Amino acid sequence: MFTLAEVASLNDIQPTYRILKPWWDVFMDYLAVVMLMVAIFAGTMQLTKDQVVCLPVLQSTVNSKAQPGMSGKADFTTVETTTGQGEEASVRTVSFGSAPTVTPSIPLSRATSSHYQPTESGQELKKEQKDSLGRKTNLDFQQYVFINQMCYHLALPWYSKYFPYLVLIHTIILIVSSNFWFKYPKTCSKIEHFVSILGKCFESPWTTKALSETACEDSEENKQRLTGAQSLPKYVSTSSDEGSPSANTPMITKSGFKFSADKPMIEVPSVTILDKKDGEQAKALFEKVRKFRAHVEDSDLIYKLYVGQTVIKTVKFIFILCYTANFVNTISFEHICNPKVEHLIGYTQFECTHNMAYMLKKLLISYISLICVYGFICLYTLFWLFRIPLKEYSFEKVREESSFSDIPDVKNDFAFLLHMVDQYDQLYSKRFGVFLSEVSENKLREISLNHEWTFEKLRQHVSRNAQDKQELHLFMLSGVPDAVFDLTDLDVLKLELIPEAKIPAKISQMTNLQELHLCHCPAKVEQTAFSFLRDHLRCLHVKFTDVAEIPAWVYLLKNLRELYLIGNLNSENNKMIGLESLRELRHLKILYVKSNLTKIPPNITDVAPHLTKLVILNDGTKLVVLNSLKKMTNVAELELQNCELERIPHAIFSLSNLQELDLKSNSIRTIEEIISFQHLKRLTCLKLWHNKIVNIPSSITHIKNLESLYLSNNKLESLPAAVFSLQKLRCLDVSYNSIALIPAEIGLLQNLQHFHITGNKVDTLPKQLFKCVKLRTLSLGQNCITSIPDKVSQLLQLTHLELKGNCLEYLPATLGQCQLLRKSGLVVEDHLFDTLPSKVKEVLNQDTSIPFANGI
Repeated sequence: MFTLAEVASLNDIQPTYRILKPWWDVFMDYLAVVMLMVAIFAGTMQLTKDQVVCLPVLQSTVNSKAQPGMSGKADFTTVETTTGQGEEASVRTVSFGSAPTVTPSIPLSRATSSHYQPTESGQELKKEQKDSLGRKTNLDFQQYVFINQMCYHLALPWYSKYFPYLVLIHTIILIVSSNFWFKYPKTCSKIEHFVSILGKCFESPWTTKALSETACEDSEENKQRLTGAQSLPKYVSTSSDEGSPSANTPMITKSGFKFSADKPMIEVPSVTILDKKDGEQAKALFEKVRKFRAHVEDSDLIYKLYVGQTVIKTVKFIFILCYTANFVNTISFEHICNPKVEHLIGYTQFECTHNMAYMLKKLLISYISLICVYGFICLYTLFWLFRIPLKEYSFEKVREESSFSDIPDVKNDFAFLLHMVDQYDQLYSKRFGVFLSEVSENKLREISLNHEWTFEKLRQHVSRNAQDKQELHLFMLSGVPDAVFDLTDLDVLKLELIPEAKIPAKISQMTNLQELHLCHCPAKVEQTAFSFLRDHLRCLHVKFTDVAEIPAWVYLLKNLRELYLIGNLNSENNKMIGLESLRELRHLKILYVKSNLTKIPPNITDVAPHLTKLVILNDGTKLVVLNSLKKMTNVAELELQNCELERIPHAIFSLSNLQELDLKSNSIRTIEEIISFQHLKRLTCLKLWHNKIVNIPSSITHIKNLESLYLSNNKLESLPAAVFSLQKLRCLDVSYNSIALIPAEIGLLQNLQHFHITGNKVDTLPKQLFKCVKLRTLSLGQNCITSIPDKVSQLLQLTHLELKGNCLEYLPATLGQCQLLRKSGLVVEDHLFDTLPSKVKEVLNQDTSIPFANGI
């Protein structure tokens, strides 16, 4: 037999699960325990008490006469008590076998006297004693036990015998049904996770601080209302102010309010100070809540399972009540038993008493009362389940009472669990809602961020860039620390991968800030901050994945000079930029676009009148439509790189002010159109490198003002004499081609300062090359040159000489006469450098700082 503790363990749940048990579930659990005790109490009594006691019922006189065949001595002694008028009780004794039977100690005087009186009744008594005989077996006790057991099974109703066991089974089923949703694997894991997160959210210090901050904000708002309208302009910055920030520009405090610099309002320190460990735990909780919500909101299994087990309990209640009520009247104290064992006993009918009858009847009535209460609670539970939509949960009340107006409503199992928690204590849902709010999460990040990134730490990260400007680069932070805006001498600010970046009014303190980088950082700015950026920002870099990530305020920076856009701007998304989007950039001079364009966005023409430099770097997508270039008459520098161009676009020939053209990394094979460049009187730099050009047409002589020509990484095999007729040419780069000979006409380029012919097939150097006395850079590496003429000494302004990768055996000693050449500018193998005389090596090893600076 199992113990009460073992059965009660079916009703055990983890203590933390109590928050998911409303009052009706708790009440039903207690009722189930009481029913369990009733079952065990009834079963214990049934096992320890005698079940029934039976006595034979004597046959009538007619029956006794109807058995003439019975003979022998009387096996029974009966004591029959009869009463007559004015007479005492007479006793007739019945005995099974010969053993005496214990009879009640009642007066037997009448019985004795009637034995000697020859009356008619006495004669009948003697006759009955003779005829109503049992069967003598000498086993009187065994006969009584046998009859009691036979009649227990035959005469008693089945419900009287099995009532305790039925109650026990029904109770166990009800207990299992009540807690099945806590045990079922697919729901148990979700419930366990929910209860764990809920407990941590309830106990988190951030919850207390966030709600306290809300209370403080409400208090401050009430104080501000009482101060009157006169104090408003002095302390509070309104969003309608579009002018430049003044000396009294309001600043954003950590609590989200704007106060003046000369008279700040008092804050509550405990609200904003958060321990670092608590902050990290709160961040982890936000992430857990976000993932749990996404996981649980997808299904309603917990809700369906709870409804199902409630329906099962209700049906069980109706079933128990229907069949149990019919058996109340069947439990009685007296029963008639006909065991059909006359051949063993001699009697056919017995009258039995059930000792437990009264107790069982009372227990049954108690059980029915308990099950009725249990059933009514089940009906109420069903009414609650279907009265309101439990698969939807609204935090409207929490939103009204707190500053977290962005707490979202939830659905499905997540909503149902919160409804169940509300039946326990609504404070749990209120505290849990704090971790569903993005505003709350952002405040936590802001506090943690400001605690970690102090002014001193930010100052250590400030560096000087190539332009000798003070630069600060912030990467993958949760926001922009407030201390950044205290670095008033900062020139360049880079914000990369900061999705929640906000630029407050404090940026107006950074009077030196002129360049801002936003790399995958859709920053939001306040009105005062925008006014400052609109008037002071000169250079803006925006890197994005989709054009929608570009902040709208970027297109309104009227004093912006340089705009760099790096991201997806294909033809399908061009309209998202809009024709009006760049019209406000009235002072824009440089536009840099690195994207995958198939045509030049038409809105670029909005800035055409004042645009001086346009750079388009494609990712290999073919740029087809270029007609809009004709409108950019003031463009001085144009770069169309990696655009899969096969010829020089004709639209370029309309750019009369063009000074520099860069068509790097395209697929240009022929440049016959180069003759049209004669109309571009101001063109001084032509970059056709990294293409597939095979030859240079003689019409290149028409570009009279050309100063720089870049033809590296093509398929040139020779240099035509027409190239050397460009008297103004100062830089010629034909590196990495297949040129085998440097023409003697190169000596005509008296203004040549930089000559690059690295990576070709040149084996000899013409003496005319050294007539270009203005050469500063001479790159001859990776060729087949066997010797360097002594006339190299004529290049007095030479500062960089590359000879590595040739077939040289020695270096001429006249290199020492190149006054500006130093070892750092001489690119050659070490063993060749060792062939120089020691005096020459000493000259080349001298300090290069002073002469190099003078040469430059």
